[in-house]
Amino acid sequence: MKSVNVLSVCGSGTVTSSMVAASLKEYLEEQGIQAKTTESRPTEALQLAQNGTFDFIINTSPLPDGDYGVPIINATGLLTGFGEDEFYEEVLKVIDEL
Repeated sequence: MKSVNVLSVCGSGTVTSSMVAASLKEYLEEQGIQAKTTESRPTEALQLAQNGTFDFIINTSPLPDGDYGVPIINATGLLTGFGEDEFYEEVLKVIDEL
């Protein structure tokens, strides 16, 4: 089973990031992909990305400018239901390119 390490970012670093991370994990498991997620606030994201071993970042809040070194995917569609399919398509495209 393929596995990915994902940084999930929201304004507080807890509720929304945990919710979108759980949705992503469930979807990826259905695709035969195991996901490990870490939740954070935007102010922590750059340092975590630069020090971590993340394959990509999903976010529902804007991220500070910087070189994150990995793809960043906006996960707002998971909250609103608009653009959810496009979000998952982009995630799978990023994973395929790993």
